[in-house]
Amino acid sequence: MEIDFKNIKVIGFDADDTLWVNETYFREAEKEFAKLLSKYETPNKIDQELFKKEIGNLPLYGYGVKAFVLSMVESALELSNHGVSTKTIEAILNIGKDMLNKPVDLLEGVEMVLKTLSKKYRLILATKGDLLDQERKLEKSGLNDYFHHIEVLSDKKEANYSKLLKHLEIKPSEFLMVGNSLKSDVLPLVNIGAHAIHVPFHTTWAHEQVTEDEKNGKAYKTLNALTDILNLLN
Repeated sequence: MEIDFKNIKVIGFDADDTLWVNETYFREAEKEFAKLLSKYETPNKIDQELFKKEIGNLPLYGYGVKAFVLSMVESALELSNHGVSTKTIEAILNIGKDMLNKPVDLLEGVEMVLKTLSKKYRLILATKGDLLDQERKLEKSGLNDYFHHIEVLSDKKEANYSKLLKHLEIKPSEFLMVGNSLKSDVLPLVNIGAHAIHVPFHTTWAHEQVTEDEKNGKAYKTLNALTDILNLLN
């Protein structure tokens, strides 16, 4: 399906795993967590229980490292029948602190893409997660000046995007969203009449995966790399 991008005036970018590495650190943390709880359950069972806990806690804690740490602590208590040691709880907290202190590793070509597109389009950052952590990562990234507006959303559903575009007085037909998640960065935009480009990352959180039926008939573009967007729009 051919998609016409000629009316685009504003481009939104996701942050985690679109501009910089993020999900990789969660996968590493899950392995460390499984090691800490290895005397109570198998790695597969620990992963399953942690994921269920994360999903169950989303309405309360939202997204991000802090929510992840709280879910790890709760899972540790339940998996150990409340027998986990305070030393292990401290180790879990340290996993979270280590994640928050990770360097911001930009994906290939990110700054070149933003620098080039900012000359022609208004760019905004639309990401979800913990506000303080996202602000910290953006500051470390050195990308702040390329964006006209920065929004940390509690979630990325159709209503969230509609509210954001209305607030910024952006017509959906003139807006393009770029991100690695079909569930969060692509399909909600297509459903409200905006445009979207999917740039897959090599690992995706299970919660962000979608079915073939959900993708069927949806008009969006998939690129192998973020830098390919320059050939598409220029």
